[in-house]
Amino acid sequence: MTHVFDPEVRRAVLAHMNVDHRDDNVLIARAFGPDAAISTAEMTGFDGDGGEWIIGPEAEALRVPWLGGPIAERAEVRREIVALYDEACRRLNVTPRPH
Repeated sequence: MTHVFDPEVRRAVLAHMNVDHRDDNVLIARAFGPDAAISTAEMTGFDGDGGEWIIGPEAEALRVPWLGGPIAERAEVRREIVALYDEACRRLNVTPRPH
């Protein structure tokens, strides 16, 4: 069964991603979504199996599974988002910033 994170955890992670990591959201959307030219992406949710974004001008839904498999702890959310970012950079040939 998919782990559901506490609403406070979800709010904090989503606020952080959508305020401090807007460009990371776009990189993830470009690398894992249907169009490498996507210019907008907002993280809208996540659970123990993956993250969710709304991407592009048509506001398409994008779900990306966590690369390390299912998770259940708040600290694992950061680890998995960083893994998605790193993989997005690799796929798009972008030099990742240090973590």
